[in-house]
Amino acid sequence: MTVNELKEKVLNDATISKEEALFLVDADLEEVASAADEIRKKNNGNNFDMCAIMSVKGGRCSENCKFCAQSSCSNADIPEYKVRDTDYVVADAKKRNKTGITHYCQVSSGRKVNSKELSQICENVRGIVSETNLIPCVSLGLLSKEDLEELKKAGVKRVHNNIETSPKYFGKLCTTHTTDEKIKVMKLVHEAGLELCSGGIFGVGESWEDRIDMALALREVNPESVPINMLKPIKGTPLESYPYLSEDELRRIIAIFKFILPHSEIRFAAGRDIIEDAGISFFRSGSNATISGDMLTVKGVSLEKDLENIRALGYEIAE
Repeated sequence: MTVNELKEKVLNDATISKEEALFLVDADLEEVASAADEIRKKNNGNNFDMCAIMSVKGGRCSENCKFCAQSSCSNADIPEYKVRDTDYVVADAKKRNKTGITHYCQVSSGRKVNSKELSQICENVRGIVSETNLIPCVSLGLLSKEDLEELKKAGVKRVHNNIETSPKYFGKLCTTHTTDEKIKVMKLVHEAGLELCSGGIFGVGESWEDRIDMALALREVNPESVPINMLKPIKGTPLESYPYLSEDELRRIIAIFKFILPHSEIRFAAGRDIIEDAGISFFRSGSNATISGDMLTVKGVSLEKDLENIRALGYEIAE
């Protein structure tokens, strides 16, 4: 088995096995990253996708995800506010319009939004559609089929719901909901005719086998977008003392995910602001998408810096 053989297998639209993916963990990083970039070029061309997120509802959450500042097990100081109104959301969206951002995602804290909150978010979506060229996305927790149909009718095109980690390891990070509940929502997203955005968080104590199992589980639901987030430890959370992953480990994660999910956009998200080059090497290792600007509770990379770096790499960005 060689990296080149596995690359050719993927380029010929065959899938790699768990054993083959694990082989890539110990293979030469530059060879793996270069091969992942070839896979990206074949399946995604030079298109680069940038999205922006905004916290549409903030505050303490009922769920106990150990990595999140808003979770029930966190003591972090966080702002609390009800669902933002349409004027607020549209004004924020207009600032991102025609700047290279393509997707605009409203993200809510909580297990799921209630019917009143969903109605307001749908109204916000209609405002985004009428006032901007942005593609509306949402991240609203464990949505139902009826919720998804209502969101689609309002103009939502993509729904985010992270798998976070492997099904086996998930219980170490969260006990108030399960991977099965998340996967049920993911399947409903595609059944509703919407695009799916699902990835996870790394550096939370998971093994390489967990990372591979996570990617293989995602392959079963075939998300259009796969966010890769590095844990940025937040004071007051159970994981506040965890160390950052190395750049090399992150690059390898992204490259291997591209081997397993060759047609998905691998979206390098949280953690880029502590990388010296803001992710340039990662965008040569299989990633062709990112979240620009700040995340929900951690800092990100500015849009101006992203545009400068991404154009220098020869990517085409939506205007």
